[in-house]
Amino acid sequence: MQIIKVDLSNQHIYMNLAQAYEAEFSKIMQKKPDENGLFPLDTILEGNVTGYLLYVDGIPAGHTAIANESDGNYEVCDFYVVPYFRKNKVGKRFITQVFKMLGGRWEIKQVAGADHAVNFWRDVIGEYTAGNYSEDSYQDGKWGVVTRQAFSHSKL
Repeated sequence: MQIIKVDLSNQHIYMNLAQAYEAEFSKIMQKKPDENGLFPLDTILEGNVTGYLLYVDGIPAGHTAIANESDGNYEVCDFYVVPYFRKNKVGKRFITQVFKMLGGRWEIKQVAGADHAVNFWRDVIGEYTAGNYSEDSYQDGKWGVVTRQAFSHSKL
């Protein structure tokens, strides 16, 4: 497993995986592709948002987009693992490596209807923090009702 920061040389790989991510959530988000078969992206890699690619045996297996909201305050904006690689806790290992790499305080949100995502994040964060995290639901201005988990490395 290898994690690589997105730059101009590999941005096209990120964009390909981002289309798969958008397609997977299209029913929940009520999004359809445009006339070229492309979905509009909710998260753009610019400003404070950085992308990371996951490779397994040299094959692109997933991506994540992380926003650095302020010094050491991070939000997981997108997280996706190709279904073929959703075994052996690849996704869990991917994101925990990112957590360790960046440190700081974290917030992760899941939209209403994404129960599989809520369960995944509860499992990942619960194990990573030994249960030392908070969770709530609230009305997000962009996403509507979301479930949110938060934790800080300083409290682990």
